[in-house]
Amino acid sequence: MGNHRTLQARPTVTFSLLQFGCGNMGGAMLAGWLAGGFDPAAFTVVDPLLAEAPAGVRLLREPPAGAAPADVVLLGFKPQQFAASAAAIAPHVGEGTLLLSILAGVDCTTLRAAFPAAAAVVRVMPNLAAAIGKSPIALFGDAAGPARERTEALMAPLGPAEWLAEEGAMDIVTALAGSGPAFVYRVIDALAEGAAALGLPRSQADRLALAMIEGASALAAASPHAPGELARRVASPGGTTEAGLKVLDADERLAALLTATLRAARDRSAELTEAARS
Repeated sequence: MGNHRTLQARPTVTFSLLQFGCGNMGGAMLAGWLAGGFDPAAFTVVDPLLAEAPAGVRLLREPPAGAAPADVVLLGFKPQQFAASAAAIAPHVGEGTLLLSILAGVDCTTLRAAFPAAAAVVRVMPNLAAAIGKSPIALFGDAAGPARERTEALMAPLGPAEWLAEEGAMDIVTALAGSGPAFVYRVIDALAEGAAALGLPRSQADRLALAMIEGASALAAASPHAPGELARRVASPGGTTEAGLKVLDADERLAALLTATLRAARDRSAELTEAARS
């Protein structure tokens, strides 16, 4: 529902992008770029396990020997693989290369030490909605001038991007925008499960919960009011919504639960950072 996307005119920017790793997140970004109109021939994916690449995208099982440095290199594998993979990737990162990394916990200092020749190093934190152009994207790095412009041009088909003032905020954004969809899916599932427990057929509860979330999210995105104010406006005094909100708001239990959830994800991101540094 609402996930259809009109194919955009092909962007005029020209580049070669060498993508190391094409799992769930890397695949979502690649899908978003292709849906956004980028030329598939600009992309080379290096992944030993990927069954097949999208039409027109070159797929390699190992880094291309003797190839010139790419215009853009994307690190899209698991952060735990960084130490073992960096040396093989380094020859493809030259003075004109924009290095993008979606490796949670691998900071810019670590990236710069591994790829000192890069023109710019930028950490990128998207989520799977990049495939449909709906992902919030956090950016942090040393890109300036043309490198910054290229970064923003690459992010445009994937969703709204924001540069962070401090790299430390990346751990919080990882928890909120990166891991956040999984937390929302849990809430949707819990709402449907609750409705089913009260007597609604589960399949019907799933459909209604999804439709409700989609509509509420679209309304919140389009509204000038903050979500908290929207909740107040939905709740008529003495009505059904107010009765439910009193349960959620009791002892601030919902806020406490979600804060603890984000804290756990943020702290794990910080742990990954320390592991990458060592």
